[in-house]
Amino acid sequence: MENADVFLGLHDFLERMRQPSASDFVKSIKSFIVSFSNNAPDPERDSALVQEFLANMEAAFRAHPLWAGCSDDELESAGEGLEKYVMTKLFTRVFASLPDDVKADEQLSEKMSLIQQFIRPENLDIKPPFQNETSWLLAQKELQKINMYKAPRDKLVCILNCCKVINNLLLNASIASNENPPGADEFLPVVIYVTLKANPPQLNSNLLYIQRYRSQSRLVGEAAYFFTNMLSAVSFISNIDANSLSMEEAEFEKNMESARALLSGLSTDWDSLSNQSDQSARNNFKPEVMESQPRAVDSKKARESLIGSKSSEARSGSKNLQYAKDESFMTKVSSLSDIENRGAVMLLKEDLASSVFREYPYLFAHAGDLTIHDVEDLLYNYKQLVFKYVCLSKGLGGTTPSLRLSNSQTHFQHATETIKEHLETRSVEANDESQKQTAKTNSSGTFSLVSEENFESKSPQEEAIALQEEGKEETSQ
Repeated sequence: MENADVFLGLHDFLERMRQPSASDFVKSIKSFIVSFSNNAPDPERDSALVQEFLANMEAAFRAHPLWAGCSDDELESAGEGLEKYVMTKLFTRVFASLPDDVKADEQLSEKMSLIQQFIRPENLDIKPPFQNETSWLLAQKELQKINMYKAPRDKLVCILNCCKVINNLLLNASIASNENPPGADEFLPVVIYVTLKANPPQLNSNLLYIQRYRSQSRLVGEAAYFFTNMLSAVSFISNIDANSLSMEEAEFEKNMESARALLSGLSTDWDSLSNQSDQSARNNFKPEVMESQPRAVDSKKARESLIGSKSSEARSGSKNLQYAKDESFMTKVSSLSDIENRGAVMLLKEDLASSVFREYPYLFAHAGDLTIHDVEDLLYNYKQLVFKYVCLSKGLGGTTPSLRLSNSQTHFQHATETIKEHLETRSVEANDESQKQTAKTNSSGTFSLVSEENFESKSPQEEAIALQEEGKEETSQ
């Protein structure tokens, strides 16, 4: 399951669905999705229906001429493609479909938000040799990706990647310290700690979704082991108390109250800041509109009065007027450096300033710790950061500091071309989508199924492939 190329599996599955002989499969899939969507949510019944449908369809694949002579891996990929397609279409219908699921998510997230403020590795009996903040941050990042995907397998892969980072950390640490190979007693506490610190939204619903709709025949082996540990970690967190953390009851309650006060204060400050911003925007908007006409009149009078004056006085008046405008604008809009300095002061005043950087694992990494995938990830994030920074700078009316790199003009032209290509691609995709929607209403069911290929969520493996292709294109350029 871990080594199956699901991206190619989905592509192959959709390619086979284009064949005329697959029309019965297409009708069955579409009919199931429509009938399923029309039923009221019932998790137990819904799970049984999906599992039965997937099993029956895979059995039909094996007996169909389209898959005649195919290997077991190819049939496995077809099953993965079917599951990904069906569950992506049904995601909004089955994910967190009951109020109880939503409530459980909120309670779990709130509890993790409180406990993560004061928990330490020692509270979970994690030995010092097994404590590695850099690896833990990487594991947290993998787990936090879980809401980026819709297919059950893609969500499960996020959990597996998180657990593999932890497992590799423990294994390497045990070898370095000449200790026995780590077991469940060492593994589970670290999973609990990482999960608490990551606190991914809707974690409970994600686990239930995988449990209900991941093909049972594939939830085995290493995948089942890691997934079971994650279930155990969430169960532990849900029932956590003073004894669980080796604390006195009074100390635990004191820490919980302090965490509540801290989070409540942050929430109050944020609401107050938002209200002030909204009020300021309302106050500044009306006077500007009302005064726009008088300003124009004054400007006209000023120009008329300067016609007969000396040229030196005209230049002086023009400079003063421009300076006044610039000064007025600067008082309205803070510069990037002002915003940065203000944020730095606020950061220094925070008691738990380090918690702000938990979402940025590479901040504490060394060059030797990075893998090829990490470099690709960093490059992608760097591009996003530069683009957002330039847009922010332009939006504030400031000048964008140039990067001190060779061939800066070439880089600028390349960036401009990239943005233009991106916008043109979005326009073409919009036109293509309009054409596809028209074709869907006029063509057979086979085309309707395949035309929705672009709507599929990308898996972690697909992102890696995309990053590799992007790197190759940049190298050739």
